[in-house]
Amino acid sequence: MGSGGTALTNPNFEFVEETGSTNSDLLDRLSKAEQLGEGYWLRAGRQLGGRGRLGRQWQSPQGNLYCSTIVQLRSDDPPAHSLSFVTGVAVYDSLAVQLGSDTDGLWLKWPNDILWQGAKLAGMLLERVNDTVVVGIGVNVAFAPVIADRDTTSIQKINDAPPSSPAEVLECLAPLFQQRLKRWRELGLRDTLDQWMERAHRVGTVLSVSDGAYEGLSGAFDGLGPDGSLRLRLADGDTKAINAGEITIISA
Repeated sequence: MGSGGTALTNPNFEFVEETGSTNSDLLDRLSKAEQLGEGYWLRAGRQLGGRGRLGRQWQSPQGNLYCSTIVQLRSDDPPAHSLSFVTGVAVYDSLAVQLGSDTDGLWLKWPNDILWQGAKLAGMLLERVNDTVVVGIGVNVAFAPVIADRDTTSIQKINDAPPSSPAEVLECLAPLFQQRLKRWRELGLRDTLDQWMERAHRVGTVLSVSDGAYEGLSGAFDGLGPDGSLRLRLADGDTKAINAGEITIISA
């Protein structure tokens, strides 16, 4: 029985009450040559060592969704890094189901966050080992972790009503992810980037970038480059392609 709700009946879904991190678990199993096929998902009721981008620790209280799946890369797949856009679109669409028709405040933020009115609602962490990518996803279902330097929210807080269980959210997300993965393979990167842009905060949103090379750089969001890089238009009209870093929304 999944924590806080229904059991997962799909044989490709595995549930553990508690673990360090679902991503770390799958990476460890892959390192031992365990055969895990696409469509397999590991979900935890609670993570003791949940991780975000740039090595950040992420609070993982019981009642939220913490899960990981895998993608086996093929020789003709689009670039592996673009799986973050595939994942973002799938998570966005699953959240749209949970929130009903009220999705005006739901945005994708480059590279791996889903926001509600500027507050973090979900995030992703992708890690590669050889020709396998482990895709980790966290969704604030019942609780919004308290983070000192950022706003957070949850499905329950947005809907002001008891949310679906984490298991039910995953049951919605998993087929959407497989559909988006299939489309990425069939239609290519450009289509996936277009789908991502349709769900992102608007062009012209003022952003700041912190990544070492561009520490404190700010400008207006100008879409995505053909490789998925973030285009930042500066005050002097110049455009910078951002390939990594922490992005903060200054003004939407």
